[in-house]
Amino acid sequence: MSAKTYEVRTYGCQMNVHDSERLSGLLEDAGYVRAPEGTAEGDADVVVFNTCAVRENADNKLYGNLGRLAPMKTKRPGMQIAVGGCLAQKDRDTIVKRAPWVDVVFGTHNIGKLPVLLERARIQEEAQVEIAESLEAFPSTLPTRRESAYAAWVSISVGCNNTCTFCIVPALRGKEEDRRPGDILAEVETLVSEGVSEITLLGQNVNAYGSDLGDREAFSKLLRACGAIEGLERVRFTSPHPRDFTDDVIAAMAETPNVMPQLHMPLQSGSDTVLKAMRRSYRQERFLGIIEKVRAAMPDAAISTDIIVGFPGETEEDFEQTMHVVREARFANAFTFQYSKRPGTPAAEMEGQIPKEVVQARYERLVALQEEISWSENKKQVGRTLEVMVAEGEGRKDGATHRLSGRAPDNRLVHFTKPEQPVRPGDVVTVEITYAAPHHLLAEGPTTGVRRTRAGDAWEKRTAAPAEKAGVMLGLPGIGAPAPLPAPTGGCSIV
Repeated sequence: MSAKTYEVRTYGCQMNVHDSERLSGLLEDAGYVRAPEGTAEGDADVVVFNTCAVRENADNKLYGNLGRLAPMKTKRPGMQIAVGGCLAQKDRDTIVKRAPWVDVVFGTHNIGKLPVLLERARIQEEAQVEIAESLEAFPSTLPTRRESAYAAWVSISVGCNNTCTFCIVPALRGKEEDRRPGDILAEVETLVSEGVSEITLLGQNVNAYGSDLGDREAFSKLLRACGAIEGLERVRFTSPHPRDFTDDVIAAMAETPNVMPQLHMPLQSGSDTVLKAMRRSYRQERFLGIIEKVRAAMPDAAISTDIIVGFPGETEEDFEQTMHVVREARFANAFTFQYSKRPGTPAAEMEGQIPKEVVQARYERLVALQEEISWSENKKQVGRTLEVMVAEGEGRKDGATHRLSGRAPDNRLVHFTKPEQPVRPGDVVTVEITYAAPHHLLAEGPTTGVRRTRAGDAWEKRTAAPAEKAGVMLGLPGIGAPAPLPAPTGGCSIV
């Protein structure tokens, strides 16, 4: 009898992407096999939805997808559907009431229960809804099927202690809980021994790390400790909060060679009035001051941000303050969002909701300005020689253009001419930038250097294995790590 197949569909932020790696690992540890690529919708034996509650119409998207699976499930006895993540944590029993063909509903705190709940639902022939109110086990203790052999997420904390009025994440993910530094570094060392050369430290409010441990400099110490791990070439982190962005973190970034010159720091609004209404604990002057310090310490740093347009009560003057910060900060790129009500958040009940047409007009002005700045900043890269880590699946047109793609140290996307000698994802090439577009760089000349790496060896080894063995399985008891993955669809990364 062949093993049952599974499919995990992920919505939302990097935390959800990483949680899906855990869900895949749990299922494979329980004997399931990932459905082959190209499997028709509804043909997997188990379909898991890892949901987001932050994006607009998240519930409509979920129920639309569930509705399409209902007739398929009727035709395939034994097929199971599970719903987890933030929307499951929020809606709980509502999901089974609206979609009674769902077999399992689980929350953000008990993802480790998925295989047990699936088996219980099969035996009892009824839906299993189990939502924990607090974290049952730190996710890093769970088996993991990592999507990349050469780059990995490493979760350093879960939850968030902030109370932003537009965000429901703290209510769904809980208060911040930090991992012990030794556990984090042990996971990183294990990953490096497996061939990983790039890690991204991950947390809902990543630079608040240490508040649960009683050490305000714990995050900067962690960055420096990562710098001492032999074989670890690139360290990134996401997403920090301006409130907790201290001088010791800037110094650690600048002084630790393998911490990349890249920073994603959410602005949300440039208006002090709106920031106060959002319950963001910084103001425009503080934010621009951080940018200035980062640029002084790391002149080549690429800084990106998140911005919400049309928050309740936002005036034209408030919006112009946001435009002012964008002009001053000169972000490499920005993830821009039109405000939409999130049920369960204070902002959803605020007076002064902005008409849709006003929000749309402001949004278009902001996007046009940021596009202009992004292109201008990218043009400064023309003529520079960069070391690019070859990526997997980053260049959608690579086949037609005979190019490969990868990431520069500052995380800019670079498309480059395919060199004569073989290169693999995880290897590093040296190229000269010849052209800049708003969202990518081109290196159209010959590659001037290729460095084969242990990360490339790891990718080659993984892809040579049988399909059902693919992935990097780490089930670390008591300890707890991205290739460039699909961009998150917003959500929890907005802090």
